[in-house]
Amino acid sequence: MRVSLGLLASILLTTGINLPHGEWASVTMLVVIGGLQHHGNIGKKAAERAVGTLVGATIGLLLVLQQSWLGMPWLTYFAMSVVCGFFSYHAIGKGGYTALLAGITVFIVAGHGDNPVSDGLWRGVDILIGIALALAFSFALPLYAVFSWRYNLADALRDCATLYGRIINGQSVTDDEHHRLMGRLNNVMVQLRSLMPSVSKEVKVSMTELDALQRNLRMCVSTLEILANTRPEASDPAAMGQLQALLKAEHRLIRVQLVGMARALKTGTYQRLNRPVEPTPAPSLGAPVYSALDGNRLLILQLLANVDQMRQRLAKTAPRWSI
Repeated sequence: MRVSLGLLASILLTTGINLPHGEWASVTMLVVIGGLQHHGNIGKKAAERAVGTLVGATIGLLLVLQQSWLGMPWLTYFAMSVVCGFFSYHAIGKGGYTALLAGITVFIVAGHGDNPVSDGLWRGVDILIGIALALAFSFALPLYAVFSWRYNLADALRDCATLYGRIINGQSVTDDEHHRLMGRLNNVMVQLRSLMPSVSKEVKVSMTELDALQRNLRMCVSTLEILANTRPEASDPAAMGQLQALLKAEHRLIRVQLVGMARALKTGTYQRLNRPVEPTPAPSLGAPVYSALDGNRLLILQLLANVDQMRQRLAKTAPRWSI
């Protein structure tokens, strides 16, 4: 909607005042804000693209002027090749898109250097209009990355709770449903990672804190995967029953905390995150492990400690992300 409204405004403006080569205003606006989704990313990216477009337009005008003054096309071709080679070299590294746009805009304004000076000037004006419209519309109808981050993280925590329930209740960990949940969790973690820079800018939560939350989620998923592959066999009901009896309180607390965090992220009501949690024994990494049951118990206690740490981190940052 943002891009469509911006293009409509650009078309109406340039055709309404009968601006020569007005289509380049629309092209510029589309280049500057096309593909920019989240509000935290728009300002920086739109500015970078606008700078690249403006630099390219200026150089293109200078090339047109020197061609009309000296009338030496081979000098123009050589200068354009060198300039665009320079931009292409810098397009590889940081700020590469800015450099690439600068090189493209040189040809938009100058052609092969044989455009009339008046055409070059009008195209330069069109580009400035396109940049101004793009910057104006880049902040219209914003899509906040923090909402995508919250909802994806909430879905991931609910999936973790579902997986944990399947594991401790003896359901199959080799069927399609289990693998589907694990695959969805892995995909969500990738999506969350890509959203983090925009979230950090939008709600002023440091990347260090967001990284810590991502690490908690990754540890949760990894622990669930280990539990799924090391739990007592379902064919041994005595071992399963013993494990259930030993960790009944921990089982309940893990699922309650995972679902509670998911609900807080979805609704924005985070007060429950600050409620004190029943104390649980910390896992002793140095304790001897005599059986698979001992190993599972240590893993579950470690999972509980990790989930509680994640709850505390979310509670600490909640006043920022619960917009």
